[in-house]
Amino acid sequence: MSTGTLIAIIVAIVVVLLICAVVAWTVSRRRHLKEQFGPEYERAVEEKQSRPAAERELREREQRHDALEIKQISASEREKYAQSWGRAQERFVDQPDEAVHEADQLVTALMGERGYPTKGFEQQASDLSVEHGRTLEHYRAAHEVTARSDRHEATTEELRGAMVHYRALFDELLHNGQQPHE
Repeated sequence: MSTGTLIAIIVAIVVVLLICAVVAWTVSRRRHLKEQFGPEYERAVEEKQSRPAAERELREREQRHDALEIKQISASEREKYAQSWGRAQERFVDQPDEAVHEADQLVTALMGERGYPTKGFEQQASDLSVEHGRTLEHYRAAHEVTARSDRHEATTEELRGAMVHYRALFDELLHNGQQPHE
């Protein structure tokens, strides 16, 4: 076998190995993003209409999130928030619109307490998506009902649903993604 043929075979093998490594790396990154963001991954792909663009945005979210100083809250703070949530739920019976707005404010206050920025819903959703991608749809649904409530377009049943949606994210934020000890 000539030296030229041998070099061509070695180069071909190296190229094939490099392609395999790039494909494996891409698949691994995609799997990581899907696991990290849950349903938010598919939502981002649909919104961007491009998987690479969506994945780039999700990686940017991770980088932004890594720069935040997210912290757990103390047991006494958790109790304070839990009591406030109980009052908001009790208020729902007589004043469902106000209770839903109070739930929204409690979620936002808890986010701030934990170290998340609280300005602008889309930025909140983006920041939350990194650790709370699986409950983020709850937050989006609740936010939509709250906006409809501001226009006096939400039914009592929709408001009840918003409370349930807010509760899902509230509990996750309150207990740092862990199940509450009861």
